[in-house]
Parts: sequence; structure tokens; C-alpha cells
Amino acid sequence: MWKNNSLSIVMLAMFLLCLVGHSYAGWKVYNEEQQQHGEEAVTYGEFLRTSEFGETVFENWESEFLQMGFYVILTVFLYQRGSSESKKHDGTDEVDEDPEKHRDNPDAPAPVRRGGWQLSLYKNSLSIAFLLLFLVSFIGHAASGARKFNEEEQEHGSTETVSAIEYMTTPQFWYESFQNWQSEFLAVLAIVVLSIWLRQWGSPESKPVHAAHTDTGNS
Repeated sequence: MWKNNSLSIVMLAMFLLCLVGHSYAGWKVYNEEQQQHGEEAVTYGEFLRTSEFGETVFENWESEFLQMGFYVILTVFLYQRGSSESKKHDGTDEVDEDPEKHRDNPDAPAPVRRGGWQLSLYKNSLSIAFLLLFLVSFIGHAASGARKFNEEEQEHGSTETVSAIEYMTTPQFWYESFQNWQSEFLAVLAIVVLSIWLRQWGSPESKPVHAAHTDTGNS
């Protein structure tokens, strides 16, 4: 179990640890602000149901899934000479091989063996999954952001409310989105460019230590 799944187990544990840390620190900050405004503190469970917590979670998830979805798609067509994150220009990478040639392979995934629309869908399933996760997070950000916006307006005596769609047209929504998106694309740019010259021995995200700087890919 550990040997075969250690990477996903550790990443899941790190995610949960950071999520708990995020929620606990956010709860403390939220209650400090509540007291400053003469309002009652909330329990940890109540904080987890607030728009404050929901918005901060979804707006970060949104940027992560957008970054990964676009990265998966763009690496199909675009290249960076010397980067471990790029394919070769000559189309000889295994990922470019026609899956139809492997329909008779008993170990191939079921959609490959069946062919047709199932294979067509499966060929793009990774990018579709990331973009669907982005869409769910994007909607979650809009919904929780609208709820928070309405709560703040009510605190200032306003009776007007906005829907999630209306909130998406406000500068506040796009300010929250773009500040996360730009950092994610910067991180991708960093690994694409730095992997041209820098190495990490033993990592599949790096080219072999002995590889020339002009080599592309990690094989």
C-alpha cells in the first residue's frame, strides 16, 4: 500500500494538514474581527459554514485547476526546447502514439480496447477533468463570494443583494481571481524554464542530471 501509493498518500496528508491549518487560522482571525465589531464569536464548526471560509477555499482551488487544465492542454501543441516539461518537436514521444494501435492489448484501459466515442473521450479525459474541477470551484467561488458580499452590504445597512452571476460582474470577483491565477501561471513558467538548466536527481519532473541543456523531455 505505502510503496505503491506513497506519493498520493503524502500529498493528501499535506493537503489535509494545510486545509486544517487554513481553517483554524481563519477561524481565529474571523473571531478577532467579530469582536472588533462588537459581535459574538463563532464556533469552529460555524466558521466552516461561513462565506468567509468558503470563498477563500474555492478561489484558491479555482486557480490550481485552471492552471493544471491549461497546462495539460497547452503542452499538447506548444514546445519549449530543453525543458523537461515539453515534448520533442519530431512527434516521437510515446504520448503521441496512436492508441488505436493498442486496441488488442489486454492490459490497455477499457476505453482504448472499445474504441469509438469512448476512446475519443478518454483521449481528452485528463484535461476535461481538470476543467470540470475548475468550473465547480469557479461556481463555488462566485456563490460564496456573493454571499459574503451581501453579508457585508447588510452590515452597512443596505438591503440590496446580488446573485452569484451578478457578483461575477464585479471588480471584486475578478480581483480575487486574477491575483491567484497570475501566481499559478508564474509557477508553471518557472518549472518550464528552470528545468532547462537545473536538475533534481531521481525526480521524474527533471531531466537526467547528465542530460544536455538542449535535451527536451525527461526520458
